Amino acid sequence: MYTTDFWISCLITALIAYVIGSLNFGIIVSRVYAKDDVRKHGSGNAGMTNMLRTYGKWPAIFTAAGDFLKAVAAIAIARLIFSHGGYSQSAAGYFAGLFVLLGHLYPVFFRFKGGKGVVTSLGVIMVVNPVVFIILCVIFIPIVFITKIVSLSSILGAIAYPLLTLAYYWVLNGRPAVFETACALITGAIVLFVHKSNIKRLLNGTENRFGQSKK
Repeated sequence: MYTTDFWISCLITALIAYVIGSLNFGIIVSRVYAKDDVRKHGSGNAGMTNMLRTYGKWPAIFTAAGDFLKAVAAIAIARLIFSHGGYSQSAAGYFAGLFVLLGHLYPVFFRFKGGKGVVTSLGVIMVVNPVVFIILCVIFIPIVFITKIVSLSSILGAIAYPLLTLAYYWVLNGRPAVFETACALITGAIVLFVHKSNIKRLLNGTENRFGQSKK
């Protein structure tokens, strides 16, 4: 089913998506805005939540927009690459999404230390599967407002994402989409892995709440 040309398209897509993902906007915005590095503060992560805690609303908004849109850009380029070989646009999106996330988490331009990838993951999901994106938002955004714990929604969303992807394609096609579901499963597993310290604090009841100073 998958030819040599398909895997070459995957390799090119992986490289481009990873490089785009490595444009970590938390680090870029903190350097431009404050001549500083957000990774020196708070949780040490280069993401929207730590930007909000450290520098305030507008730097956090610019960070979120950049990290979201780079996922959109990576997937758009991947679809162009895959379209030349007549390959699945759906597979292109999921595959690019996986590698743009890896670039965000381990950016080659910033000593392989980035953010936790929640906003970038949301950008990926919105483009590759708007239905799953809407379901995740409807279920998990209220959890943030109720608990004021961002990481809880991120962790639960990472678990639900591959399950919803599997269910979506099974209902749509009458069978699972193996490649897409595998990419969603790996993406969810990566998000869980980078949130392992948050999981430990949640189990201990010591996780920080939104708007609370980082201890």
